[in-house]
Amino acid sequence: QVQLQESGPGLVKPSQTLSLTCTVSGGSITTSYYTWNWIRQPPGKGLEWMGVIHYDGSTYYSPSLKSRTSISRDTSKNQFSLHLSSVTPEDTAVYYCNAIRIITNTVYWGQGTQVTVSS
Repeated sequence: QVQLQESGPGLVKPSQTLSLTCTVSGGSITTSYYTWNWIRQPPGKGLEWMGVIHYDGSTYYSPSLKSRTSISRDTSKNQFSLHLSSVTPEDTAVYYCNAIRIITNTVYWGQGTQVTVSS
């Protein structure tokens, strides 16, 4: 039902902040039926959950990334965004947003967007 699409720059310089936006259609980010997440996959590695924003705007982050990660939302645009500060080349990855419909445990994925951290 819901569709998600990531957008943002594909190249970020070291020490800068990586910012990506997930645009949602087919479901409201303010409904409690879903959770809204950011996940990334570095080259040759597995998926890494980064954080979540809930219907009421509350957030929770992976402990390993908490100090550098912020998730925000714009309810008027039905969007939520990822902000990862002080990036290094190890932050190079494909970044995904997804949504989980709680009562069915159905996961809806964006297509992913490649972000490279390089000078």
